[in-house]
Amino acid sequence: MRPPFEPASERDLKVASAQLGRPVRNVLGIAARCVCGNPTVVATAPRLADGTPFPTLYYLSHPAATAAMSDLEAEHVMAELQQSLADDPARGEAYAAAHESYLADRAVYGEVAEIAGISAGGMPTRVKCLHALAAHSLAAGPGVNPIGDLALERGDWSPAVCECVDYVLEP
Repeated sequence: MRPPFEPASERDLKVASAQLGRPVRNVLGIAARCVCGNPTVVATAPRLADGTPFPTLYYLSHPAATAAMSDLEAEHVMAELQQSLADDPARGEAYAAAHESYLADRAVYGEVAEIAGISAGGMPTRVKCLHALAAHSLAAGPGVNPIGDLALERGDWSPAVCECVDYVLEP
């Protein structure tokens, strides 16, 4: 889902906090959901309440998705995906366009001088964080971020299958 995002309910915030193992910060909304309805990607403000610049608009919160991206990183898939940018000029151009799309999505919530031109995941030329790139793909939909799309295809998690735990939330 692109900006504006679906507002996060109190339950969404509690679930995302449980998913991350810490309180969420400055959530603008839910950018992608599991098929069961739980948050998968939260959208975070470009400047946190304490004043810290925060370039990662799309933050992967779903534990199974996060684990799948961590596994790919441990398997050194990032180097292969990085090389694919050089080997396939069209993919490189699409990745640069994904960077611009990311910046445009974040700009809806204000410009932050300290992170001007900085998106996430190494875009527009590097593959640095599959978590951020997959989050962008989940939020923006297929075809926007080619490296995020490939990471989701290669990982052992699918957004079409619920792997959520039962979150026991205090009232």
